Amino acid sequence: MKKALDSRDKFRNPKLSKQTIALLIAALSFLMASAITSSIFIGSALATLSGFATKQFLNQREVNRHAQLTQIWPEVIDHLVAGLYSGLSISEALSELSNRGPEIIREDFSNFNYELKKGTDFNNAINSLRSKFSHHGSDQIFEALLLSKTLGGGELLNTLRTLGSFQREDLILNKEIAIKHGWIKNSAHISAAAPWLLLLMIGTQSGTAKAFASPTGVVILVSGVVMTFIAFLWMSRLSKLPATPRVFRG
Repeated sequence: MKKALDSRDKFRNPKLSKQTIALLIAALSFLMASAITSSIFIGSALATLSGFATKQFLNQREVNRHAQLTQIWPEVIDHLVAGLYSGLSISEALSELSNRGPEIIREDFSNFNYELKKGTDFNNAINSLRSKFSHHGSDQIFEALLLSKTLGGGELLNTLRTLGSFQREDLILNKEIAIKHGWIKNSAHISAAAPWLLLLMIGTQSGTAKAFASPTGVVILVSGVVMTFIAFLWMSRLSKLPATPRVFRG
């Protein structure tokens, strides 16, 4: 019954793929730019760049989810410590995150609770969560919980508190670095977009459209698109912060 409902929900709310969205934006950009400049060559160049920019934006949303996960793990540790301190078992404290934990992970811990109720082994359920999040912060928490549940230990609360302090210090440092990188990255984006916005404005003149319809004009447009691609990819590579390696993969 549940699978049937899930299937109907997916049918009612279909999600377009990133490629489809990028193609739609590119097509819309082509129509608008071509109508404004009366040049299919300028429209094609702007459509190519807008489609590429859209796909990069959608990819960035996935990166943002990873960044959100980085932010929440100290809060998760606080909830676990409160639950364990109140007398809950490790399994119960984890299951409570489906109700009191950060919104972004509630569904995952609700599934974890469901797996435990079905009779799934605790270690397997934890490893399933570990694979789901694929994040170094959750790996550290799960490893501490597994060691405590397997070997026993009265220092779990102190271990979690110490881990939470370390993760908060890392968040503060990474936030400062990300802000500086963000200024540089946004400036590079504006610098890359400015010439094309200028082209769109001067493209309203008939002489501009004719100039870029010539072989030389087409070569200039293609060269501009290629150089913008190269500059954008190079800038993205330079501004990418190194990811913290996952030590406890399970």
